[in-house]
Amino acid sequence: MRIISGGKKGLPLKAVPGRDTRPTTDKVKESIFNMVGPYFEGGLGLDLFAGSGGLGIEALSRGFDRIIFVDRDMKAIQTVKENLRTAGLEERSEVYRNEADRALKAIVKRGLSFDGIFLDPPYKKQKLESTLQFIAQNKLLAKNGFIMCEHGEEVHLPEQIGPFFCKRSETYGIISVSIYKEADHGEED
Repeated sequence: MRIISGGKKGLPLKAVPGRDTRPTTDKVKESIFNMVGPYFEGGLGLDLFAGSGGLGIEALSRGFDRIIFVDRDMKAIQTVKENLRTAGLEERSEVYRNEADRALKAIVKRGLSFDGIFLDPPYKKQKLESTLQFIAQNKLLAKNGFIMCEHGEEVHLPEQIGPFFCKRSETYGIISVSIYKEADHGEED
């Protein structure tokens, strides 16, 4: 695992020890950023099921100003912190150990909205539709922002959830990636 592009290109990242966390492969990560970026001029991001932090760290390397990392697993949080330290990105990040639902409620209280939200929950316990609905109801996505959902290829997410439309969906073996955005008024897609 490594940072694929941007200011920290080539830097190796550690995976979370054990078998509970499945890191996004470099190939899939590169495809994700080709769909949503590939580069950014600032912005606030959320890596909600952070694991090793690979997606959020890649976003920082490609130009995001700041990323909030959340995971419920202590080993994952330790790995995120170590990877951020290795990449010299600690000052541009916040790291929290919390359940995703509780973290989202805390974010609502802070009044934040995100330019990019990365959702890569454990495949067997994924609640992507309800998470997307919560994000929509609480207006957590900034105008022109995106939500990236990584899920098992057997999971078929709806074309629309609240104001969000699936703009692109790709499958890589057993992994699928779906990108959601709000529809622009008058957009024909």
